[in-house]
Amino acid sequence: MAQGAVLIVGAGHAGFQLAASLRQHGFGAPIRLINDEAHLPYQRPPLSKAYLKGEGRPDSLMFRPDKFYRDQNVELIGDRAVSIDRGARRVLLASGSSLEYGHLVLATGARNRLLDIPNANLPDVRYLRMLDDSEALRQRIASSRHVVVIGAGFIGLEFAATARAKGLEVDVVELGARVMARAVTAEISDYFQDRHTAAGIRIHLGVQATSIESDGENVTGVSLSDGQHVKADLVVVGVGVLPNVELAAEAGLPVASGIIVNEQLLTSDPDISAIGDCALFASPRFGGSLRLESVQNATDHARCVAARLAGNAKTYDGQPWFWSDQGDDKLQIAGLTTGYDRVIVRGDRAQRSFSAFCYKAGQLVGIESVNRASDHVFGRKLLGMNRSIEPEQAQDPSFDLKAALA
Repeated sequence: MAQGAVLIVGAGHAGFQLAASLRQHGFGAPIRLINDEAHLPYQRPPLSKAYLKGEGRPDSLMFRPDKFYRDQNVELIGDRAVSIDRGARRVLLASGSSLEYGHLVLATGARNRLLDIPNANLPDVRYLRMLDDSEALRQRIASSRHVVVIGAGFIGLEFAATARAKGLEVDVVELGARVMARAVTAEISDYFQDRHTAAGIRIHLGVQATSIESDGENVTGVSLSDGQHVKADLVVVGVGVLPNVELAAEAGLPVASGIIVNEQLLTSDPDISAIGDCALFASPRFGGSLRLESVQNATDHARCVAARLAGNAKTYDGQPWFWSDQGDDKLQIAGLTTGYDRVIVRGDRAQRSFSAFCYKAGQLVGIESVNRASDHVFGRKLLGMNRSIEPEQAQDPSFDLKAALA
């Protein structure tokens, strides 16, 4: 086996992009991509949106057809990595075989945090992360009448909007004081809560599901901590994810809330990198360590590591951005708004087109936009240049954002 062979564990956005980018850089050594799902590598965002609505077939989600991997000489291996022998630079697979590597890249992603309440393991209790989950839910939506969604984050609300549009009765249960509380400002939370409520979704805040009720076989409802019982024949859980760090930890690599990597996305072992949802990376831009769950983060990490392996090492300095489609509304976020101390609203909420400009100590740290793509594009460009505009400028509807980029 060639010394420089790259072995990638995980074929999500990060793993796929790394393989593709390596070949774009002219990297000539073998590339092996370990994929533990029974599908070609595919896009995840549509799983809770368009695909769930019944738009498209599984092949519409694939990054590339089978031919791409043959043409690019990327070997897809349908198996699961179970352990790493760092001394021998070898990965053991569930099938019993093993693969050597010159460089190993862990793109192991994250998995759903499981609900730990009575009856949470019934077949009518579902999660949404993989294509098979979305496929099963597509079938279940068609035969269900009452769904309870546990968790009012992006995935929970995207699913709730889709189920409601399909005519189901929908209740959303959220422990926090507002929807998407960990991700967005109160201004954006309030807007989406109003929109979902107007669509007929019932949102229960500040309560948690204490048990799932059943008739011994099928789900009949969900009991809440405030004493309510909500009718359900389907429960969908979206209470966050856990990074898949076990493979790295068992190999003796440092882990915390992710696999610890430096500003070039290398672990403590110079032959092993980690990228995407599983990586806790040192960020000079934000002056600390971050673990982000987004397509942007996964693909930009992959491009950074591909460049390094092809001989052009750089510090990772990606500007985060995110999006969520909920019903007819598109939420787009540029930057990281955690820790903001001032919010300026620009645009018109009544017209369903506005943005929350988030400031921290007078500096713009992020922009959350609803149906206002131009503000989002502006935010990505401005923050990418490490620049800011004054809160008074953001507040002034006549202020020309484009001029601020000049």
